[in-house]
Amino acid sequence: MKTGGRLQAAIEVLDDVEARRRPVADALKDWGLSHRFAGSGDRTAIGSLVYDALRRKASNAWVMDTPSARAAVLVTFADAWGQGLDALALALGDPHAPAPLTAAERARLGENREALLADAPAHVRADCPEWLMPSLAGVYGEGLERELQALCDRAPVDLRVNTLMATREAVLAELAGLGARPTPLAPHGLRLPDVAPTARPPHVPSEAAYQEGRVEIQDEGSQLAALIAGARSGENVLDLCAGGGGKSLAMAADLAGRGRIFAYDSDKRRFGDFRDRVRRAGADTVELRAPGVADSLADLEEGMDLVLVDAPCTGTGTWRRRPDAKWRLRPNALDARMRDQDLVLDEAMRFVAPHGRVVYVTCSILAEENEDRVAAALERHPGRRLADPLARLDPATAARLAPFVRTWGHGTPALRLTPAGAGTDGFFVAVLEADR
Repeated sequence: MKTGGRLQAAIEVLDDVEARRRPVADALKDWGLSHRFAGSGDRTAIGSLVYDALRRKASNAWVMDTPSARAAVLVTFADAWGQGLDALALALGDPHAPAPLTAAERARLGENREALLADAPAHVRADCPEWLMPSLAGVYGEGLERELQALCDRAPVDLRVNTLMATREAVLAELAGLGARPTPLAPHGLRLPDVAPTARPPHVPSEAAYQEGRVEIQDEGSQLAALIAGARSGENVLDLCAGGGGKSLAMAADLAGRGRIFAYDSDKRRFGDFRDRVRRAGADTVELRAPGVADSLADLEEGMDLVLVDAPCTGTGTWRRRPDAKWRLRPNALDARMRDQDLVLDEAMRFVAPHGRVVYVTCSILAEENEDRVAAALERHPGRRLADPLARLDPATAARLAPFVRTWGHGTPALRLTPAGAGTDGFFVAVLEADR
């Protein structure tokens, strides 16, 4: 496909997403199935255009003075991709391209983007749903726009070295051809270099290091959340909302072969290929517990040294990866997630031993899902208090994370990670221990 055809395809996908209110991944998949002539390079470029257009959907509409999919794709190609007006006009001359530029489009694209956005409302400049701005302003204050603009950037590809099988130094050497480098915060993490918008990123699952269990794909923030949980050799651990199991596998490495991790999720479909990953990682301490007719966790009551609650949330911290979710989010969905979070925190208290700890994690940047939920849980469970989230880390890692520990209320601490501050997805981590 030529560039013009790719532009037209991106417009069609965005129109489909808007008309049917569905995830962009589904729309891209369906487009690919109905256009089998498109090669992998075409699909990569089209997907990149679509995702990049959605990342700055509000500001693109302001700059172009229209919210149309066409306008979003044109400004993304010319501006965000740095191709410029002349290259865009040339691409629109292709037989399968969108219609040529109008005089109005040419005029808008010829203006300075920052100048056009100078008088835009704050939520437009930040590319955030307007209804969320008051809540987020209470968390980030004057830094709000910077935080939200960072959530519009592309996310890097991070890997976690499985220390049951290899050292970071050994895997760094093995993946030197991919340009892997150490992550700045997580002691077992690697980060792959960014690629151009039209380039295909490295296919990590094809690497021997992945196939043989030496690395897993996992955002640095997720790695840090599992590390803060502080699983130790000999402990019994319950991962109550395990999903795909990334944090269970990370904690299994920390157990170093002694102890037990019980990985559970209320929807067993979320496990995906978890069992295969457990075998590949050599994580013999992990046992999957699927939901069933009977209570599959009854034998674990009050017996866990650690209960990890990777709570269901709005996923606002992952907007770099799922920009379409940002624009689908509604207040009723936030209310539903808050109810879920209260329920799962109460469920965690059923399993934690009197001396044990509950670690509450979300990939959300909203106080309603983070500080507010922890404060409410502490009111319902007066035998618990917040602990220092860095207490179980080695001194060097704790020092690197200290700037991201935030206190509220009566000085109670929790960890907040964001793309702007830490270069990770947005994460919140709080540790609830026995009040003794």
